[in-house]
Amino acid sequence: MENTPKRLTEWSEGSGCGCKIAPAILDQILNSSSSFIQSDPNLLVGNSGKDDAAVYQVSEDIAVINTVDFFTPIVDDPFDFGRIAAANALSDVYAMGGKPIFANAILSWPVEKLAPELAAKVMEGAKSICKAAGIELAGGHSIAAKDPIFGLSVNGIVHPHKIKTNNGAKNGDLIYLTKQLGVGVLATALKRQKISDVDYSSLIDTACRLNSIGEILGNHEEVHAMTDVTGFGLLGHLIEMCEGAGLSAQIDLFKLPMIAGVQEYINQFIFPDNTYRNWNAYSTKTKGVVGMDLVKLCDPQTSGGLMLAIDPENKTWFEEAMKLQNQVIWEIGRFTEKNESVVEVMQ
Repeated sequence: MENTPKRLTEWSEGSGCGCKIAPAILDQILNSSSSFIQSDPNLLVGNSGKDDAAVYQVSEDIAVINTVDFFTPIVDDPFDFGRIAAANALSDVYAMGGKPIFANAILSWPVEKLAPELAAKVMEGAKSICKAAGIELAGGHSIAAKDPIFGLSVNGIVHPHKIKTNNGAKNGDLIYLTKQLGVGVLATALKRQKISDVDYSSLIDTACRLNSIGEILGNHEEVHAMTDVTGFGLLGHLIEMCEGAGLSAQIDLFKLPMIAGVQEYINQFIFPDNTYRNWNAYSTKTKGVVGMDLVKLCDPQTSGGLMLAIDPENKTWFEEAMKLQNQVIWEIGRFTEKNESVVEVMQ
C-alpha cells in the first residue's frame, strides 16, 4: 500500500453530500426515462416528487420507508466518516416522520491503496450511530473500487396517514430549522487543513447528531411538511418545498442559524466549490441575495437538520413541545402565496 494518502479527504473532489449530481443534470436524468413512471397504488411516495425516501404501504396501519445514501469521505478520521454517513442516511427516514428499524451498509474501498483496517473503523462508526438510533446494522454489500465510498440503505416504518412529505406546506406556514448551517464550509476548511480543533468538534457534533425528532413530529398534524437540508443547501431544499406546494417563501437572512466560526472561513473564501453549483441552479428563482450571502444559502450540508412547515396557529405549542424534547429550533421565515420569485431573502 505504497503512496497511500494519509487523509481520506484527499480522495474526495466533492465530499459528503457535496458530491451530489447537480440539480439540473439530475432533473435531466430523472425526467428523460419513461421507466420511472409508477403505477403501483401501494407506492405512496416514489420519485414523482422530490422526497427524501420511498414509502410503500404493506397493511392498513403500516407503511415501509426505504432510502439509500452514500458519499465519498467528508472527514479524515474513518470512525467519524462512518458516523456522519450513517446519521445522514438515517435522516431520510426521520424526514418522512418515520421510525428506522434496520440498515444495510454500502462500502466501496480501494483495498490495494487504503488499509482494510480503515474500512473496519468506518463500519464501527456507522454501527455506533445505528446503536444510538436503536437499530441494527444488519448486513450490506461491498466492492473493491478506486474510490472510498460509504453509506447506508435504511428501512423504516410509518403509519400511512402520518407520512410527512416535502410538498405539504400551506400559505402562511412558519419555516423552522433543527440544526445550524455551515457543515460544508467547515468540511472544506478541514480539507484545506485550515480548520481549528474547536471548529472540527462543531462539525462532528452537528453532522453526527440524529434527526430523531422527526419520528415524533410525524405524529402531529400541525407539521404540514418536512425535509432535511443536505447537498442542495438550504435554498435548494426550500425551493423544492415551495414548488411541491405551489407556494413561495420569505426568509430572514439574519435569522439563519450558523455554526460558530463559519463566517470567518467564508470571509477567507473557504467554502465548497459546489456552493456555486447550487447558486447557479437556483439563482433565477431567488430574490434579495447580496454578494457572498449566497454561501449561507447554498452551502451543501451533510447530515443537515430538518426543515419544517408549521401551522402558524400552533407556533406556541410547537415551540413549547420542542423545549420539552430538548430540541433546539430556529424560526427563519414563512411560506407565502406563489409569486414571481420562489424564495425572497429579506435583509
